Amino acid sequence: MKRSGFTVLELLVVITVLIIGGWVFYTEKATVNSTVRDAARKVAINAMYYNLEEVYYEKNNSYPVSIDSKTLRAVDPALFADPDGNKLGDSSSDFRYEATGCDTAGKCTGYSLRSTMEREGDYIKTNRNK
Repeated sequence: MKRSGFTVLELLVVITVLIIGGWVFYTEKATVNSTVRDAARKVAINAMYYNLEEVYYEKNNSYPVSIDSKTLRAVDPALFADPDGNKLGDSSSDFRYEATGCDTAGKCTGYSLRSTMEREGDYIKTNRNK
């Protein structure tokens, strides 16, 4: 007499394959998502950097003490927030702007723009004009 259905061993094999497939999918998805967030951080830092160098420095012959959407008007205001929504200048933000060589008039001779990354070391841009 022939029985129809699956054996316990066949069911265990299928369940094991599904669990392993789900785990691989989840870890790869997490890797891709963090890579996308890191790329967004680099885009934001590069936009701020080029605006500081090509627009702000050319106009003022110095760098600002701090930056925001009012200081760097050519940068999309959304880029001043990291992928988690924390604005530049917040203690929990992935972005940091550190001005150097500032005088009492608020003019600085240099700066460092930095972003904390998920999958690699910090992404850093510094002033190119001396």
